[in-house]
Parts: sequence; structure tokens; C-alpha cells
Amino acid sequence: MPPILLLLTYLISFSNPPIKEKTYPIGQIKTNMGEILFWLYDETPNHKASFIKLANQNYWDTLTFNRVINNFVAQGGCPDTPAGFADSPYLLKPEFRPAIRHIYGAVGAGRDNNPEKLSAGCQFYIVQNKKGEHRLDDKFTVFGQVFKGMDVVDAIVAVKTDSTDTPLSPIKLDVNVLNLTSSQLKKLGYEVK
Repeated sequence: MPPILLLLTYLISFSNPPIKEKTYPIGQIKTNMGEILFWLYDETPNHKASFIKLANQNYWDTLTFNRVINNFVAQGGCPDTPAGFADSPYLLKPEFRPAIRHIYGAVGAGRDNNPEKLSAGCQFYIVQNKKGEHRLDDKFTVFGQVFKGMDVVDAIVAVKTDSTDTPLSPIKLDVNVLNLTSSQLKKLGYEVK
């Protein structure tokens, strides 16, 4: 190759930086029992943004899975109180989607019995019933789906609890958002659609 072409090839390769691969925000919950990873749905933008915001603020990192029921859910975030979710930083309007249901591994937003079905920004649960919890469809917003770590959720709901379904040994939360590429997600067993 003539020196001038070699020089031009060299310059062009440095003037066009490589295209950065798109990343996707993934929910991560680390516990002393293992790690849970879940997809955050674009179809529920307000709940997705709320989860990302609170995770990035380390909101949940002093809290626990405070309610665990075998063949139902593992629930964490702000604790259930007789006053409902008075300690939630804010409430979110429901984002029910016909294509997103309460199947095994669905991540949903908790709420009290308010008539508008507003979600507590701080409360989330993971459906552990292998048949799903379809009685909750269109009553609670599902905003994510676990793709790695359901064995951890199964172990969490199997721990000994008190009469309020609170684990006798606290299961602390370390909640984060990981920005992963589609190739990284594929290695973890998730195919981006």
C-alpha cells in the first residue's frame, strides 16, 4: 500500500470512533441469599423512571424484604403499616398494560387500598407463584420481569417468618441499576427483543 493511502487509512480509523453499543437499564437486587436481575419495561415509563431514581439514590439500601409469602410474593421497600404507605416518598398513577401480566417473576409496585390504585414509589414485590397471580392483573402495576435469580426469590419466600410474614432474620436489600449491552444480557440468559 502506498504510504499516502496508509496514512489516510490510519487517520480515518482514528477520526471515526467506534460506535458505542446501546445499553439497557437492568434492576439488580443483591441480598445475602444471592442476586436478582430483572428487565425494566419501557411500557411503564413512570414506574421504570421511579425505580431507577430511587435505586440511584440508594433509597432501599437500608431496607429489607419485609413481607415474604411462599407461593405468592417477596415484597420489599417501605414497610407495610396500618396507615398504608404514608412513608412513601410519592405515589404513582397506575400503568396497567394488557400485555404485561402477573406471571412468575413479575416485578410489581405495591400499594394500599386507595381507590385510584396509586402505587407507592418505594414498595415493590416479585411474584413467586409459578402459576402467576392473575387476580392482581390491572389492579397493581407490573414494571419488570426477573430473568436471573428466581432461585433466590424461591429461597427468600421459604424462610421462617413471624405472624406478619416478616422474615425472622432480616433479608437486607442492596438495589442498583446496571447498564448492560444486549451481548452482556445474552450471556446472562436474556434476549433483548
